[in-house]
Amino acid sequence: MDQTPAFALADTHKEFRRAVRQMCEDRIAPHAAEVDRDAAFPWDGFKASVEMELPTLGIPVNYGGAGADHVTQAIMVEELARVCASTSVTMLISKLGMMPIFNWGSDYLKNKYVPPVASGEAQASYCLSEADAGSDVAAMRCRAVRDGDHYVLSGTKYWITNAGASDTYTVFAKTDPDAGHRGISCFVVEADWGVRVAKLEHKMGLRGSPTGEVVLDDVRVPVENRIGEEGQGFTIAMHTLDRSRPTIGAQAVGIAQGAIDYAAQYMTQRRAFGQPIAEFQGLRFMLADMAMRTEAARTLVYRACSVIDADDPDNELTMIGAMAKCFASDTAMAVTTDAVQLLGGYGYTTEFPAERFMRDAKITQIYEGTNQIQRVVIAKRLLG
Repeated sequence: MDQTPAFALADTHKEFRRAVRQMCEDRIAPHAAEVDRDAAFPWDGFKASVEMELPTLGIPVNYGGAGADHVTQAIMVEELARVCASTSVTMLISKLGMMPIFNWGSDYLKNKYVPPVASGEAQASYCLSEADAGSDVAAMRCRAVRDGDHYVLSGTKYWITNAGASDTYTVFAKTDPDAGHRGISCFVVEADWGVRVAKLEHKMGLRGSPTGEVVLDDVRVPVENRIGEEGQGFTIAMHTLDRSRPTIGAQAVGIAQGAIDYAAQYMTQRRAFGQPIAEFQGLRFMLADMAMRTEAARTLVYRACSVIDADDPDNELTMIGAMAKCFASDTAMAVTTDAVQLLGGYGYTTEFPAERFMRDAKITQIYEGTNQIQRVVIAKRLLG
């Protein structure tokens, strides 16, 4: 009889975590504070990740990737985010930009655009949101008008991760403006075809990951660069987000774990009333609660990842993925806030990383669908 717990990590998962954690401690953690302070793209972390072949994990084997299971991918994101959330985004966003291609694109698109991302030679962005079309995707105004063997794309996309750093942009645009969400189509657009970054945002957290306003002024895109059929864009977008939200949960778990680890270390060193503050029961209980919530979030994330790996046999991924993203990000916000509290006044200063963890955690409650939208998704599935 198999005695292995249903969601226990395999030895290969544990070995992989140890290897990635060591790399992160050695090569990424030393630059994390500087990346945040200077709002600079984390090139050192990105290069270290490429050298460890981390970009290959989420890419199918047929297109130069490792085809790793989603739990392995979650572990990778966790460990990166544990030391530098900005670096973790560099691994998340290019896969997000490629997922519509390797799940819905033609062989031509798969063979042309996916392998360079797998090797780390290229990066990608995902362009869905607009100024008045974030949660309400169907309200987008970006247009794609057919002109012979091209489409002409016009519009502005907001909150685009990796803006200016990416080589390709996966863009959602209206091909039929009167058809609501059924009028949205999806395209892969090369940066040098006329994609313009109008501005970069000055953000509270994830400061090393550029977020910007991407403008398309009559950008001509070959018909062969349409992903899927006309009108399939909304389906492609939701299919993609269902499969990416658990990794946002993994990022949140990593941020929370980084805050726990630092707070625990600090508690053993900081002394008050003649003893380490780790000896005070009230503070010990805070740390225990932080760890319990984070472990629960981690398990829910792995559960969602296992559903993806099983190809969603019970049609539950939309709900489970929303739960994983929502619970993990709420947990990260609560845990990092408590970590700041455990450090006291030091936690409120930029000399210590607790406040960075807290600032980075906040965005996980917002992007790839706000947690209010996740609750809408969950309730809809429960109530029909």
